[in-house]
Amino acid sequence: MNLFATLFPHVADRVDEFYECMLQTLVMVGIVGIISFVVSLFLAVVLVTTAPHGLFANRAVYQVVDKTINFCRSVPFIILATTIIPLTRWVMGTAIGVKGAVFPLIIGITPFFTRQLESALLGVNAGLIEAATAMGLSRIEIVWRVYLRESIPRIAKVTAITIVNLLSLTAVIGVVGGGGLGDFAIRYGFQRYWFDASVAVVLVYLVFIWVVETIGKAIIQTMSRE
Repeated sequence: MNLFATLFPHVADRVDEFYECMLQTLVMVGIVGIISFVVSLFLAVVLVTTAPHGLFANRAVYQVVDKTINFCRSVPFIILATTIIPLTRWVMGTAIGVKGAVFPLIIGITPFFTRQLESALLGVNAGLIEAATAMGLSRIEIVWRVYLRESIPRIAKVTAITIVNLLSLTAVIGVVGGGGLGDFAIRYGFQRYWFDASVAVVLVYLVFIWVVETIGKAIIQTMSRE
């Protein structure tokens, strides 16, 4: 602890607040990650199956979803987060803290996650789909037993990539009072010029990213052997 206080004096003086910010970041990643995964997987399935030559080919649905995702991805996250503050207040009841950060984070990461999952589903061998069709499987069964099951290793890979990106967005949301480590770095590292506060936040983010990538690789290796 003495070494920690020597290297990070300002953080040591506010260690309880620092730990709370770490917890807030993990809560944001957990809540947003789960919600975004469900929504993004649904949208990715819609894109893959309603595309031309898809199982449920529907040009109108495909174009609406595709263009909406492209539009949301084209807006820088910090601009998006500040622009939808009134909507965030209406949906969440507040635009600050962890509660106020969840909604813009979902809006910000879901388009990226959807494209990642779409690419994972598109990686399924077309021969498997043709074989499943020849066996008489219904279109819903093909989605579940071929697209989703065969894509598990790729889904795990893109999920790890997305969580790393989500971690970076939790830092950005601190600029508009979203709480978490980003908010800690802005208030103390940037506004008060406490260099040790910024370094401490960076180190924690590096550890978080290492853990995510390690877990992701382990899941991919396990699923690939099955």
